[in-house]
Amino acid sequence: MPARRMTDTHAKPSILRQSPAALRAAEWLRLRIIDRYLLREVATSVLAASVILLLVMVGGAVADLLAKVARGRIPADLLFTLIGLRSVGALTILLPLAILLGVLLAYGRLWRDSEMAVLQSSGLDVGGLIRPLLWFAVPAMAALGVLSFWLAPAADRLAQNLMQEASRSLIVAGLEPGRFVDLPGRNGVIYVGEMSADGTQFKRMFIENERPDKESGKTRIDIITATHGYLYHDADGVGRYIALQDGFRVEGRLGEDDYRLMRFARNDIKLPDGESDANELTAKRAAPTATLLAGEDDPVMRAELHWRLAAPLSALVLTLLALPLAKSSPREPRYARLLVALLVWLVYYNALLLGRAWIGAGKLAPGFGLWWVYLPALALAGWLIWSGQRLRAPRNAKRAA
Repeated sequence: MPARRMTDTHAKPSILRQSPAALRAAEWLRLRIIDRYLLREVATSVLAASVILLLVMVGGAVADLLAKVARGRIPADLLFTLIGLRSVGALTILLPLAILLGVLLAYGRLWRDSEMAVLQSSGLDVGGLIRPLLWFAVPAMAALGVLSFWLAPAADRLAQNLMQEASRSLIVAGLEPGRFVDLPGRNGVIYVGEMSADGTQFKRMFIENERPDKESGKTRIDIITATHGYLYHDADGVGRYIALQDGFRVEGRLGEDDYRLMRFARNDIKLPDGESDANELTAKRAAPTATLLAGEDDPVMRAELHWRLAAPLSALVLTLLALPLAKSSPREPRYARLLVALLVWLVYYNALLLGRAWIGAGKLAPGFGLWWVYLPALALAGWLIWSGQRLRAPRNAKRAA
């Protein structure tokens, strides 16, 4: 019987025969009460910082787009669509900064309110502080990866397509049927009697243009009328022209009687280029990720691929940097560390921009990527965390030594 009992005692289920490493991994993955508390504090602060930064970005985008709408560069009905598309692309930059500020504010409050001292005296070590941060940073990295590699480029491509389609309409040039408006890019007025729904064809157009005459120094005036016409693009797809048909043109100098009257069957007038920034560089930067992976010989595409990878990696790097930067004394001002954090982010972000430009220009091998920015930042974060955990020797002990 004793032998049988000993056999039964050693015959434990496989779930109980776990290695110490497996037990430590299971313990690390299990959320404790303090982990949920710290995670909630960090998530709340990051959400608040994200909303504030997004509002600031949207305010700047609205001001820029409203100015273009007022100049007739983009149609008013695309305003909110373009704001939304710009916001999607800006999140890849705003969210890492929001994570840095959110962790700084959340953990900084715990230090100022002496909660961190209570937690550390209760046995919470640096691993316990990092664990809720990783629980937050890993899903944030996954979300930023989806946003950076797929959603943001798709939003950029959609915005470029909308702007290209809108540039084919006379409405974008600032023309409105039944109303005198300033001539785009020139000193004069233009009037259109009727216009098609898509803004490509019109009837009864009147154009009055004034410009200085180089020979006499007087003002030269041109008046053009046309019964109908249409808008078309040049062969390069960028230049825009108004084709006036069956009209008259009167030109001469103000104050003189040398006016000339001409009748034409067709007269083309070039409009200023639209505000679309679509070119070869922007098209490559908005290309799908699969296209970037296929363009191995193109440095711009390789640079864009590393830039898209920077968003999720920056979330981890800035999270670890925020942990030691948040440490403060109870008497320290509430936002004293924000200036330091913003300076750190500016240096980090400008280094990423510099690396992107170097790779795109061929000055830096694509194999190096932007790791020369991540690794020193991670090393700095590790050194700050390690030095913050060291106990300083008393001054009397130092003097005695």
